[in-house]
Amino acid sequence: MPTGSGKTLTMIFDAIRQFKNHQSQTIVVVCPRILLAEQLSSEFLEYIVDVDVMHVHSGDTHHFSTTKPNVIRMWSENVGEKQLIFTTYNSLCKVQESDIKVDTIYFDEAHHSVKRNFFGPTEYFSQSSERSYFFTATRRTSTTISKPGMNDTEVYGNVIYRVPAPYLVDNGYILPPKVKVKEFEVLKANEISADRDCNNIMDTILETQSKKILVCVKTTRQLMNLMAETDFITELQSSGYSYLYITSKTGAVIDGQKVGREEFFNTLNAWGKDSNKKFVVLHRSILSEGINVSELETVIFLRNMNVIEMTQTIGRVLRLGDAHKKFGLCVVPVYSNLGIATEKSLNGIVDAVFGRGEMVDSVVKK
Repeated sequence: MPTGSGKTLTMIFDAIRQFKNHQSQTIVVVCPRILLAEQLSSEFLEYIVDVDVMHVHSGDTHHFSTTKPNVIRMWSENVGEKQLIFTTYNSLCKVQESDIKVDTIYFDEAHHSVKRNFFGPTEYFSQSSERSYFFTATRRTSTTISKPGMNDTEVYGNVIYRVPAPYLVDNGYILPPKVKVKEFEVLKANEISADRDCNNIMDTILETQSKKILVCVKTTRQLMNLMAETDFITELQSSGYSYLYITSKTGAVIDGQKVGREEFFNTLNAWGKDSNKKFVVLHRSILSEGINVSELETVIFLRNMNVIEMTQTIGRVLRLGDAHKKFGLCVVPVYSNLGIATEKSLNGIVDAVFGRGEMVDSVVKK
């Protein structure tokens, strides 16, 4: 199901039904990142009340949280009979080691589950839980017996539902993407690359008049050079924009202040809902998948990506929001031969997924 099609709501309403129909029910929600676990928890609890909640990951949260298997088991044995557990693929093994009974488990962004470190717990819960469901917009399959893929029906079952992206666009559930290529001159001998990145982003802001922009950087160093070696922050602020960034190395930062992931998510969510708020959010990969900011208008690609990352990133700007927003804008900078691969990949995915309605799988061949 493409981004914005309602995967989270499908889980939520299924969970509501399970809690209603069963006196005792333990439901686990698995996702790739701590930030997404926070978001999913917030969204589930908008609809589900009278349930005990635990997070199993290393991040900060106001909910009860642990990564110790014995504590997980003790919590499960001593709280109420309706339990909701949010965890990451990295920490799912801790839930497995706790040996608690899991009735229903939802794997969000399930293409992560085929990774070597995650497949063991995935296979375990696929077999041991009464119900297991795998949700993704971008399947990862395998043609070699040595590496797992989501086409392994012993673990993942069959595809029970899929919806083509054009159906969602035509019926007004998501917006169509629009690719815009911006051509720049090749970097001059004495020119600092960070200055070029700064000019690219600011030119896009001025040209598109977008209020809410996602920037995908190539490396953390590129991000930090942009912040430290250019007038990017000053130019943003003088234009009325706030800024946020998050990477695994820097942590989360809002307007120059380091914050926890929960505060980062809450601020990003609040700013997304504020039609008057203007901001730029920069990241390397953490915000590519699942994070729901309904008002994001434009994504700027400063790097090429694999098919899954690119498809997921396009989805970040296709969610419905402002009534005046008619499409999600995807901007690719091209510097002579640099950026051509990104442009080609982006146009190929947009044509396949949103033009022909294909499911674009990432295939492991060796």
